[in-house]
Amino acid sequence: MNNPPRPYHRAEIDLLFTKVKAQMHQQALERGGDGIALYTDCYTGQALRGGDRYDYEHIRSSEAVFMAYRDRLTNSQIAEVVNCPENVAVTLRTINQSKGKMRMEDWLANSSNVSNHGINVAFARHAIARADKGIQQKVKEILSRML
Repeated sequence: MNNPPRPYHRAEIDLLFTKVKAQMHQQALERGGDGIALYTDCYTGQALRGGDRYDYEHIRSSEAVFMAYRDRLTNSQIAEVVNCPENVAVTLRTINQSKGKMRMEDWLANSSNVSNHGINVAFARHAIARADKGIQQKVKEILSRML
């Protein structure tokens, strides 16, 4: 149900996130070619291999996306938006834990975050722009299906 003032709820988001992570892992195994997953960290640009301490990351947080679109979309539709391919990526666990729910732009504004974690600012900004574009396209696609 589309109830604009409803509180943040992530059950549908998490269900789809689990499926997306499994698909990403399968693709990373194929990329690795040797039975070990191969990812590219969305904020550093560095290669990550299976066994490295990495997390799957919503570049734009699920809560931020939920709150932005709860007035127009159902929980299931929001789950599609949050988990669009452009908004789900992989990064080192230390980066993900440091960032928490902060907007990436705010986290990047702290130069010690950039230097302590080896962030490639241009690469990170590209990931953010890609996520924003993917989110907008997914919302547009969902709204067009509702007409």
